Amino acid sequence: QVQLVESGGGTVQEGGSLRLFCDAAGTIISTDIMRWYRQIPGNRRELVALVRSDGRTEYLDAVKGRFTISRAGDKMTVLEMNDLKREDTGLYLCNIDVRSFTGYKSEWGPGTQVTVSS
Repeated sequence: QVQLVESGGGTVQEGGSLRLFCDAAGTIISTDIMRWYRQIPGNRRELVALVRSDGRTEYLDAVKGRFTISRAGDKMTVLEMNDLKREDTGLYLCNIDVRSFTGYKSEWGPGTQVTVSS
C-alpha cells in the first residue's frame, strides 16, 4: 500500500515563501508524473505544477516565475513557493502516478494548508 504525506504548509504574509514537501511511503517500483494541486472551499481543484519522470515541468500561468517544482527520485516532490499572494491560499494536495507490485494507480495525499495573509 502506498501513502503520500504532504508537509510544509502554514501561514505566511504576502510576499513570503514556503516550501511544500510530499513524501511517498510504501513499496514503489517507479513513479511517473508528480503533481501539486490546490483547492479552495467552494471552488474546483486546480493543477498548480507538475514534474515528469524526465524532469520536464509545467506550471499554472498564475504561478509561473514564482513557484518551482522538483522531484528527488521516485519518493519525493517539492514545491517551492516564492512571492506568495493572497490568491495562493488553499489546500495543497500532492498527486503521484505510482507503479507498485499491486498495479498502477494515481495516489493522493490528504493535503497541507497554505494561508497567505495581507
